[in-house]
Amino acid sequence: MKKIIQITCLILAAFTVLKAQESPKEEDFYKILTPPIPEGIILEVGGLTTLPNGSLGMSTRRGEVWIMENPTSRTPYFRKFASGLHEILGLAWKDGALYCAQRGELTKLIDKDGDGKADVYETVYAWPVSGHYHEYSFGPKIAPDGSFFVSGNVAFGDEEWWRGESRVPSRGWIFRITPDGKYEPYATGVRSPAGISMLDGELFYTDNQGDWMGTGGIFHVKKGSFMGHPAGLKWAKENGSPVTLTEEQFFSEIDNRKVKDANGRYIKPENIADEANPRMLYQLKEKYPSVQLPAVWLPYGVHGVSTAEIIKDDTQGGFGPFAGQFFVGDQGQSKIMRVFLEKVNGEYQGASFDFRSGFQSGVLRMSYAKDGSMFIGETNRGWGSAGDANQGLQRLVWNGKMPFEMYTVKAMPDGFEVNFTLPVDRKSAENPASYSLTSYIYKHHAVYGSPPINQKEVAIKGIKISEDGKTIRIVTDGLRQYYVHHLNLDGIRAAGTYYSLVHPSAYYTLNNIPTGEKLKVSELKTFSAGTTKAAAAAKAAEHVSPDAKNKATAATGGKVPTYAEVKPLLEKNTCLACHAVDKRVVGPAYVDVAKRKYSNEKIVDLIYNPKPENWPDYATPMAAMPQVPKADAMKIAAWINSLNK
Repeated sequence: MKKIIQITCLILAAFTVLKAQESPKEEDFYKILTPPIPEGIILEVGGLTTLPNGSLGMSTRRGEVWIMENPTSRTPYFRKFASGLHEILGLAWKDGALYCAQRGELTKLIDKDGDGKADVYETVYAWPVSGHYHEYSFGPKIAPDGSFFVSGNVAFGDEEWWRGESRVPSRGWIFRITPDGKYEPYATGVRSPAGISMLDGELFYTDNQGDWMGTGGIFHVKKGSFMGHPAGLKWAKENGSPVTLTEEQFFSEIDNRKVKDANGRYIKPENIADEANPRMLYQLKEKYPSVQLPAVWLPYGVHGVSTAEIIKDDTQGGFGPFAGQFFVGDQGQSKIMRVFLEKVNGEYQGASFDFRSGFQSGVLRMSYAKDGSMFIGETNRGWGSAGDANQGLQRLVWNGKMPFEMYTVKAMPDGFEVNFTLPVDRKSAENPASYSLTSYIYKHHAVYGSPPINQKEVAIKGIKISEDGKTIRIVTDGLRQYYVHHLNLDGIRAAGTYYSLVHPSAYYTLNNIPTGEKLKVSELKTFSAGTTKAAAAAKAAEHVSPDAKNKATAATGGKVPTYAEVKPLLEKNTCLACHAVDKRVVGPAYVDVAKRKYSNEKIVDLIYNPKPENWPDYATPMAAMPQVPKADAMKIAAWINSLNK
């Protein structure tokens, strides 16, 4: 009997350990490998393309093109193919030749004698440049008809250093170059279009937060469309322009905020908190149909701070369970996000999810190897990034294990349908505390970036779980067209293992609400008012006294919070996206902020109203963060100041 009891106890103990095991993280499914790079080769990667024979073509910001043979082996071979070019930020293969976008031209590189090096550098088309340092050119991407697409970065003002300018034609534009070398303006309204892509024969691009861009976004590009930044409208009346919106029309709708001080110097526009009638991009579209809304807004500081290339998973499962979906890189946070797109009422929209962080430098370019793994081209010059390296090449490999993730999030007439990679635990899925849903939007203004505004909790009325446990229909009350809907499912667990989701948050940009039948209440597991996590948090917030919200002593309970106590606040409010405790990332280390000896109240004010001029050595200005609750901000400030003691 004693032996039976001992065995039973061991089984129970083992089961308890299993239940208590930490849920797997992203690194448990996708491993980052760093290929051996010969000494002396500096790979500030600006372009990547996998060649028909499996070799990897790489262009660099230093004007070189390298070929990496046997790229997935332990001993790849590097061969310099071309050099002496001007900051190549894109590379493509077509009909036996490599094509690259330099600062001012599309160049064809031909190995005529077959010795493995380019001996012909042919100008396909040259476009004007003003010489401004920020006039990057990205591409080319090859269209189904064989033509090339290139995107042109704006310059910035001399006195108004914050304002994007189009000093010469093609800046702030996406343009097409025909196979016979003719130039065609295609679309405008772009600011910093670092990720131009051809996906399933359609043109997309990604833009970066900045003036007139509330946050990073992914746009479907149609001929004649306008994406929101007015600099390129300067050339909208030129011959051949398909864009019908004019500068005069744009600025008659939205204030350009060109204001001078008493000394005749321009004043940098800043966010106006609680302004009565903020402008949004969709309002411009309602009057001018050529305005193109982003298919997906990428929340700043959560899903990146400097959006880069977007590519499709066409590996037929070689890269994991997300075949047919999209991945977008970010330079500042050195990470990759996953994106699911769908068409509703003829327009693209969809959800973004975190996917994999931890790369050694800023993620700018991506390309799939023949074995289904993904190569990552990295650089951080001129734009700070997370990671310890300034440049490099890495490889992301799926280990064949199935992560517990949201597979897709689809819009429904009455909410969202979430599909999972594995069945969910029904008990956790039926718990209203497992869910929260909020919606918000970004301003369209001349200010650098936008805080999320008009934030609102969206009530969840109930759910319906499919028989196989892999789909949950979430029925809500209060969907808002054009708004981003943040769905958090951190209470959902996997059936059997009770693991949490690797990434429990999705951000869905709802450009259109689908039509069709709504679920009947009789089909739902209903939630009573005030039972979801979001509703409970909102209710609790109603009982916080003004003193607790506004005084440092109340916010910290009279003592300095520990890092363990403040870390969840830093994560929730996306502070760790740009800052680390003791090292420089996109922004300064917290220990360096502490050395400034600001008061707690001053740090809180700087969270809400940043002063980039206080940190002139950092290229990325901090966006205003008025959405951070005052109590959180006070705790964060008290903790930062404790680092100087």
